[in-house]
Amino acid sequence: MNPEIAQKIQEKFPNEFIGQNEFRNEFTVTVKPARIVEIARFHRNDPSTEFDHLSDIFSVDNSMRSASGEGRFEVVYLLNSIPKRHRLRLKTSLREDHCEIDSVYPVWRAAGFLEREVYDLMGIRFRNHPDLRRIFLPEDFDGHPLRKEYPPEGKGWRNTFEFLPTEEPQT
Repeated sequence: MNPEIAQKIQEKFPNEFIGQNEFRNEFTVTVKPARIVEIARFHRNDPSTEFDHLSDIFSVDNSMRSASGEGRFEVVYLLNSIPKRHRLRLKTSLREDHCEIDSVYPVWRAAGFLEREVYDLMGIRFRNHPDLRRIFLPEDFDGHPLRKEYPPEGKGWRNTFEFLPTEEPQT
């Protein structure tokens, strides 16, 4: 079924289709970000694909591979069809200077939490999201900790915590 899914996308959205890949029985279709909501809605509503479940959205920082900034961030949607029993990884790339994409919340309500997580930890903005704000970190937190330029030791705030003793209590 997976090559047929890619062929459907290529026929329906020829200018948005970039490529397909299968690795270890996981099928990925890469598309341009401009019409991601239409592509998502097509996959949900098409009777042959019927991707009725969005199980995850995550992002990848490819700054080490992309020195020019072209396609630095990937946004990946994991789609499942419960009735058809097949899966798809739908992927798109964003430039560092335009780190924004339309929200798929109107297609799958599960995107509400998942897009907020990506926004909070990676800094990718989702246009038309009904409640795009930080979900794990405080609003005044500086930066996005999953970006590769964020220092692994933090930005100095860890030094202000009072640490608990490491000794086990005597019983």
